[in-house]
Amino acid sequence: MLDLKRIRENPDEVKKAVTNKNDHADIDKIVRLDDERRRLTHEAEKMKHIRNEASQKIAALKKQKKEATDQIKEMKEVSARIKDMDERLRVIESECSHELIRVPNIPHSSVPHGTSEADNPEVAAWGEIRQADFELKDHLELGESLDIIDFTRGAKISGAGFPVLKGHGALLERALINCFLDTHTIHNGYREVFPPFLANADSHFGTGQLPKSQEQMYYIGEDELYCIPTAEVPVTNLHRGELLDADQLPLNYCAYSACFRREAGSYGKDTKGYLRVHQFNKVELVKFVKPETSYDELEVLRGNAEHILQSLELPYRVVELCDADLSFAAAKCYDLEVWAPGEGKYLEVSSCSNFEDFQARRLNIRYRPEPGAKPEYIHTLNGSGVATARILVALLETYQTPGGTITIPGVLRPYMRGMTEITAT
Repeated sequence: MLDLKRIRENPDEVKKAVTNKNDHADIDKIVRLDDERRRLTHEAEKMKHIRNEASQKIAALKKQKKEATDQIKEMKEVSARIKDMDERLRVIESECSHELIRVPNIPHSSVPHGTSEADNPEVAAWGEIRQADFELKDHLELGESLDIIDFTRGAKISGAGFPVLKGHGALLERALINCFLDTHTIHNGYREVFPPFLANADSHFGTGQLPKSQEQMYYIGEDELYCIPTAEVPVTNLHRGELLDADQLPLNYCAYSACFRREAGSYGKDTKGYLRVHQFNKVELVKFVKPETSYDELEVLRGNAEHILQSLELPYRVVELCDADLSFAAAKCYDLEVWAPGEGKYLEVSSCSNFEDFQARRLNIRYRPEPGAKPEYIHTLNGSGVATARILVALLETYQTPGGTITIPGVLRPYMRGMTEITAT
């Protein structure tokens, strides 16, 4: 959530940012409501001062046993006006809050301008795309021939977008999760947490999923809980409403979770097989940091995610999102995309974002820079470290052999019971 003072003092800057993000938040309405709120607050304070003076006069007259009927009548009229103004203030504050929570975060000054994801510049690349001397299969063919992915039975159980992993496919998925967690906890210094997979509306509001992305979420009405779309939601809410000490920062957490997304409105866009599913697994990285270090921490976060892809020896590129492609809450974001040879294209497997104080304001997470100092909002960051679904696609297609088997990357072999290859069973 943006600081209302920032909107009031820089409305044109905020309007431009909203437009560049392809959003439609009504900044002019917020400014009008805030002006009215400030005017009414000033008027109500004046009337309360008059009421206080009248109360003192009435008390003095009564003490002197003098008539105070006119003063009492005047005070009742003033009190009625104050009550009306207070009610109007509540309505205006509610309207202003309703509009304010729908204003997206402002892109950082370094974010490139664009009109769509086509304008996202590539800022880095790693690895060589291997040229196969045999006809490549995609992950659907490989999954079926090796009997490790079953879309048909998954659809029978839950519906489209809920595949079943079997045998060595299930083992490979578990190996990826454990490898990612060990890498981030042992080598990258994150503290592991295992969060709930259901979270309440306040938690989703705090990270920016609600109300913006409600149609993309699975909701359990009887319990008023949402299935989490990412572990970012519960992990970032660990410190909701807390005041942290400066020496606690940075706080670095990693968490595995299943992720649930309805993907409403995405039909026809990368929907084949494992490219866009409604349930998938992900290891998430979340950082709570001092404002002055947050952009250095973003580069560290990106490096931690890249470390995973390099350890798997999967060629990838890094793109920086232009303002039009940024999420509602992000001020800056990098996407990491791995090459999937069977698909013949790059697939996004991680987004690394700096939210600055946008989430912290919604969650009321602050820190005290030094003893006795005024509390300030922290900055929050998060990144996929990484999601397994498209990694699985890229891994199967990259490491396939002419015989239709899958060579297991060296880093995963200790997690695969020493196996070096996945074969048909």
